[in-house]
Amino acid sequence: MKRVVITGLGAITPLGNNVNTFWQHAIAGQSGAGAITHFDATPFKTQFACEVKNFDPLQYFTKPEARKMDLFTQYAIAAGEECIVDAQLDLDTVNRHRVGAILATGIGGLETLENEILDFAHDQAHPKFNPFFITKMISNMAAGQLSIRYGLKGMTYAVASACAAANNAIGSAFDAIRLGRADIILAGGAEATICQSAIAGFNAMKALSTANEDPTTASRPFDVNRTGFVAGEGAGILLLEELEHAQKRGAKIYCELVGYGAASDAYHVAATHPEGEGARAAMQAALTDAGLQVKDVNYINAHATATPVGDRSECEAIAQLFEAHLDQLNISATKSMTGHLLGAAGAIEAILCIKSITEGIIPPTINLETVDPEINPKLNLTPNVAQTKQVDVAMNNTFGFGGHTSSVVFKRFI
Repeated sequence: MKRVVITGLGAITPLGNNVNTFWQHAIAGQSGAGAITHFDATPFKTQFACEVKNFDPLQYFTKPEARKMDLFTQYAIAAGEECIVDAQLDLDTVNRHRVGAILATGIGGLETLENEILDFAHDQAHPKFNPFFITKMISNMAAGQLSIRYGLKGMTYAVASACAAANNAIGSAFDAIRLGRADIILAGGAEATICQSAIAGFNAMKALSTANEDPTTASRPFDVNRTGFVAGEGAGILLLEELEHAQKRGAKIYCELVGYGAASDAYHVAATHPEGEGARAAMQAALTDAGLQVKDVNYINAHATATPVGDRSECEAIAQLFEAHLDQLNISATKSMTGHLLGAAGAIEAILCIKSITEGIIPPTINLETVDPEINPKLNLTPNVAQTKQVDVAMNNTFGFGGHTSSVVFKRFI
């Protein structure tokens, strides 16, 4: 099979609206959390989130264009633009029929749906909907709009597997390229669900932290006092490219994508398996696919959302699989800084994995004061401060409602 490399990166995140700013703030251990500004959150149990800051759609779109897109699509195209520029990809010099976009989202245009339904509820006698309601809301439209904007005529579609989706999108693109079905695919995810229905829905599930008194310390994966996740938003896009294609055009290569694994807990609609069966299966499948052993992995960006059961089960899976080599392994939960971007989480965390390889720095798990005593004490959770370390292999974990589990493995390019 063909080899696949990463030649471009793009990001819109709560820690910055480009990859460099995002990376610098992540390794500095900065929190992206603050009071919600998208709507009046005072009636809600949770009144804070990790919002994208200072995003101006008019930097990327005309006003008529922006009105036709939900925010999650706007984020995706902004990240996609950075990714294409970063890759120095001249689309006029490649076969556009072999260039595609596979983008993930957990929920899609939820804010658009919410606004239209609320407007309808106020005047049901005279129903009137925005003509762009459907095309703004549907989950495939980030990929669709990206392909339209740049004339990408290869395979283009959406992946929706909740919070495992971005890794599944990256893995699907990886498979397509190594099987010879495409030369280049923009892959990743986008999410923009900091809206009333999402916050209320997650509150009803008791999944969100309600530590309104200090939002910056609310997301605390692995900590004994963790109380739930913090909502985040944004987008991450990776440019996956067939190796020889990249070399022929003189592209810079960040690293190689070498493994992808997906599995299922087959256990519960929202809770992870207590022993992390699906997580372990996905990680093992990704390593097997990569032809690597557990001793080869230097860093795992954990899914760890700061939910009581989820963090514990993932740590159990890691401890079991990597048991003989825990002393060589760093783990960190960067959702402590970005919040949880749901279907886009795996995309921005993949970028952090890639940067850890190119920069030799592992971003920290912030707000980790007292490790949960039920978490294996041998795990190096990279508490609070970034660590300098050569990273040759990095693994990214993402798990989603419905039992979906997925892992991808990046390797230093040689």
